[in-house]
Amino acid sequence: MKTEPQRADGQRSVSIVTYSELATDPDAWDALMDRALTTHPHYSRHVIAAHHAAGLVDANLAFVAVQGPSGLDALLPFACKRDVSGLGAKVAQPFLSPFVTQTSPLVADDPDLSETLDLLVTGLRSASADRVWRWPLLPTSTKLGGELLAAMDRAGWQHGIAHRFERPIVERRTSYDAFLAGHPHRSRIKDLHRRRRRLSERGTLSFDVASHGPSLRDAVASFLALERAGWKGRAGTALACQPQHESFARALFADASGPVGLRADILRLDGRPLSISLALLAGGTVTLLKTTYDETERSSAPGLLLEAQIIEALHETEFARRLDSATLAGSVLEDIFPDRETICEIVAAPSGAPRLLPVDWRIRLAMIERDAKALIKRILGRR
Repeated sequence: MKTEPQRADGQRSVSIVTYSELATDPDAWDALMDRALTTHPHYSRHVIAAHHAAGLVDANLAFVAVQGPSGLDALLPFACKRDVSGLGAKVAQPFLSPFVTQTSPLVADDPDLSETLDLLVTGLRSASADRVWRWPLLPTSTKLGGELLAAMDRAGWQHGIAHRFERPIVERRTSYDAFLAGHPHRSRIKDLHRRRRRLSERGTLSFDVASHGPSLRDAVASFLALERAGWKGRAGTALACQPQHESFARALFADASGPVGLRADILRLDGRPLSISLALLAGGTVTLLKTTYDETERSSAPGLLLEAQIIEALHETEFARRLDSATLAGSVLEDIFPDRETICEIVAAPSGAPRLLPVDWRIRLAMIERDAKALIKRILGRR
């Protein structure tokens, strides 16, 4: 699937390309990721390749691609699917999987950002064939999120918010002491420090980091086993319970590829893993994909202890500028991660395109669907 390029001038163009076509020039994809404004790694070559290796996407996955004079300037994988906001008709969405926690496009950070986004929005209209976009997990408080919505405004699109929440993040301070001094929930941090001291009285408490090679593969294997031994294993939702999801995890953390770094943080007691966190590092941001813990030690809150230890390591070793919790609303990390990033689901419609329902009605349908799913989840949780 490839469209003829639409040109904004003699140097820039936008087209629809497939994964297999993009994969023929991995250096161009990596170069875009390396200079992207985007703070997440989900649309990087490395992460999409792991999805492909696990059978979670095929070679025909489509992308809106903006080509500039120095190479790729923007990328967004997408699909058109039937959706309640279209009364069962197809709408366009950025690519989603169970592992995608943010959906802003890959866009190069350069002086021509507005021009790039204007061309990207032109491509979005072509990609959807004038259909409405239902766009979840878009960080609207970032520069890129705000500029993308502004580009839609310039093109005359109508858009509105169907859902919004504040995601916990950590922006690195000048020191760990400065982080503690300004923390809005210092009593929670002190409680975790007490729990850590009690654990250390039972044996040797250690914190390890694996980023490549056998140590990283061992950490992933330990994560899969520890997660499966807990409630997710009993519910059948652990990564190891679903072959494609396990394959994705192993492919993702096999080896670093391009500008995306890999990281596994492990909290141990006498060498036994109490909690393990798997994360990706891109553009100075660590995205905390998955955390699991030994449920026999639940009273010690080992998962939260590990998250607190990662924050301390962030300040001591400066391995990144920020931590993204990658959580949904109501996360237990809200008391530990003091900063916030606004994440929205928007519904957006290209200007002038004929449609059965106005945008505000589609937003209401999306909100009704979300509320119904939340209610069902609460009912099933009680049972």
